[in-house]
Amino acid sequence: MLKVMMHGCNGRMGQMITQILKSDTRMEIVAGVDRFQEIANPYPVFERIGDCDVAVDVVIDFSTASAMDAVFDYCVCKQLPLVMCTTGLSDVQLQKLEESAKEIPVLKSANMSLGINLLLKLLQDAAKVLGPAGYDIELIERHHNQKIDAPSGTALALADAINDILQHTYHYVYDRSQTREKRDAKEIGISVLRGGTIVGEHEVVFAGMDEVIAFQHTAYSRSVFAKGAVEAAHFLVGKKPGLYGMCDVIGSEFDR
Repeated sequence: MLKVMMHGCNGRMGQMITQILKSDTRMEIVAGVDRFQEIANPYPVFERIGDCDVAVDVVIDFSTASAMDAVFDYCVCKQLPLVMCTTGLSDVQLQKLEESAKEIPVLKSANMSLGINLLLKLLQDAAKVLGPAGYDIELIERHHNQKIDAPSGTALALADAINDILQHTYHYVYDRSQTREKRDAKEIGISVLRGGTIVGEHEVVFAGMDEVIAFQHTAYSRSVFAKGAVEAAHFLVGKKPGLYGMCDVIGSEFDR
């Protein structure tokens, strides 16, 4: 059974992964790291990652950007695969991530959901056919009223996946209220809704002459991101050094 360190174990996502892995027969959490020490866990919890003296096979991180330098250093020193779910890294930290990936396998994704990453692949297939055929492309994303960034990182990742296939010939339009003119054929409209406790909804619409093709993903709880992180950890163990994404995990599922 694979041994996991959960970095950020007492956060919301860390606790979800703790619960999920209680019934997983492939891996178990044997150590946690978190500055907040007021939650009882079935494994030892250290305040700093450098204090951990428990042998592990892989590290899953759901913490904060300020902690990532120590995580990179620890994983490189111990030669441990790292599933990095923390966002908001600085340019310097992103460079350090790339340097670390030359020595250990690192998996980084803007969204850990298996469904969203499958959707990325499906959208690229659709864009190959529908983009050249002149279909208009619109994206609508909905999140809870506490979310700060708009559009979401996932929405931008979906738009980028489409635009990659279209050779970056499209531009993004976030607000049409300032101009009174019809949409351009080479634009991807991105609309944002914020309200209530919506965990996350993303819909991509390809609208053509007399037909509409829509792709939609709805997250009903944050557990979908925790489950994706678990699958990523299982995938990453034994891989060569390099920078991986959830698309690699999805690809491995297709190859079974």
